[in-house]
Amino acid sequence: MASRSTPGHTTSTTLHLVGPHSWTEVPATLGYEVTDPYAVRIGFGSPDGDDGISWLLARDLLRAGLDRPAGDGDVRLWPARTTGDVLFLHLRAPSGEALFELSRTAVAAFLRQTEHLVPVGQEAAVLQVDDELAALLSGGGADPGAR
Repeated sequence: MASRSTPGHTTSTTLHLVGPHSWTEVPATLGYEVTDPYAVRIGFGSPDGDDGISWLLARDLLRAGLDRPAGDGDVRLWPARTTGDVLFLHLRAPSGEALFELSRTAVAAFLRQTEHLVPVGQEAAVLQVDDELAALLSGGGADPGAR
């Protein structure tokens, strides 16, 4: 599914917030935009991302977390030790922290879709860093909306 005016991919999913005595289903959206090829947004709240909370994390972190512990500090992801379809996502902010379970299969399928849009290793080419740098060094250069 394309999102807004830029090419991208969005997938709705359900995460499970792990509590001390139970877990709670939390609707979420995984979003990827070609204009920000290194990042994936996880939105909690409304599907359009206008309400609620969103976290921006590296696409590489999601890919690595499918098979082994990945991340450091505020965002960590790792597969369950069992052979099940479970990934654990730990998010930490100054206001608190949360541990979620999510489907490894759903994350892997989402990543495959993002890789159809921007293959792994081609992110820098999509960004056109040289053009952006030239515009910055020339004092803004051409109107960025004209590209």
